[in-house]
Amino acid sequence: MHEGFPYGSIEVISGGMFCGKSEELIRRVKRASIARLKVQVFKHSIDNRYNDILVTSHSGFTYEAHAVVNIEQIRKLLKPDTQVVGIDEAQFFSDSLPALCRELADNGIRVIVAGLDQDFMGRPFGPIPVLLAIAEHVDKLTAICMKCGRPATRSQRLIDGKPAPSDSPVIVVGASESYEARCRNCHEIDDRKLGLVEQELQ
Repeated sequence: MHEGFPYGSIEVISGGMFCGKSEELIRRVKRASIARLKVQVFKHSIDNRYNDILVTSHSGFTYEAHAVVNIEQIRKLLKPDTQVVGIDEAQFFSDSLPALCRELADNGIRVIVAGLDQDFMGRPFGPIPVLLAIAEHVDKLTAICMKCGRPATRSQRLIDGKPAPSDSPVIVVGASESYEARCRNCHEIDDRKLGLVEQELQ
């Protein structure tokens, strides 16, 4: 199990795009496999950028996974002898994901979750904020800002090289053709929507 958490636990790997979340999840589940623990990995089926049955990092690391559309499918596919559960792209799942993770951890399973903590507007994304609150272990990773080179915590959505309109859909799956890593100062959003974002965070 994770050092310091010998029983069931929840670990969250969060941050913006291109910060290495999936790569870190893959590293941890591979180490668990080497330790001869029973591992199952799940990802949301909406993320098919690289492969339908693999968790794949932007740098090319992979691990076999079940592509699922909801929490119920995870429950059905979960084997009774599984000791470690990995969940990638957790921001795409419903708000019932934290309850599932808590249940698994309470039953002695090590749960490793990776996901974006903010959407393209810089707002808390999906179930990630609750998972951050209930986890025993949290790692917030940073990428490199594509504008200034500082540590990047935001995901800049681009359309034809320009910031996406603030009324764009929250979920748009893409990679370097649609997104850049940005720091707080370089992240651009529509000023007309900035007040709404601030209100949501209060």
